[in-house]
Amino acid sequence: MYEYDVYISYQRSGHDVPSWVRNHFHPRLTEVLDNNFYRDVRVFLDDRIPTGSNWPAQLRSALQRTRVLVPVCSPKYFKDEWCLAEWHSMAKREELTGEHPRQLIYPVIFCDSWNFPDYANQRRMRDLHKWSQPFEHFQTAPAYLDFNEQIGHIAKELEELIEGAPDWRADWPVLTPAPEPPKRARMPRF
Repeated sequence: MYEYDVYISYQRSGHDVPSWVRNHFHPRLTEVLDNNFYRDVRVFLDDRIPTGSNWPAQLRSALQRTRVLVPVCSPKYFKDEWCLAEWHSMAKREELTGEHPRQLIYPVIFCDSWNFPDYANQRRMRDLHKWSQPFEHFQTAPAYLDFNEQIGHIAKELEELIEGAPDWRADWPVLTPAPEPPKRARMPRF
């Protein structure tokens, strides 16, 4: 069964993208979707995973139980193993939906779409680079009103995708990167 309506996929290293997602994109999108939808909307963001949890297992479970993937695209997104696993898992699900595949990936551009791979550039993306300010005080800037308007458009389009998502299947594929090999232990010096 589905647990989440939207899974926000983003490059977790660095500062700007994670800050923007946490400070602006996730809270506004969640609020607007929830206000406009006839039922409670659940948006997955990995910062809700409790400390000490099995992080890869939690991500796999959440992705498998989500209707629509919203990747926050930047050039490094397409070099990150986890981001690629999330994107390709949902792309595979789109293929499995039948003769007329359903759109289950709704990409937004954080910055620099010139360096995205061809498979990403073949999709229509919502360009938010004008509002990619990671700083909290962006909420007091006049441009935040335009950002909020864009979030309204995104929420409206996501509502349709959420409603059109295929019935949940226990065998939805979820790709994950191979775990990194353990680092060699250093011998203590006596």
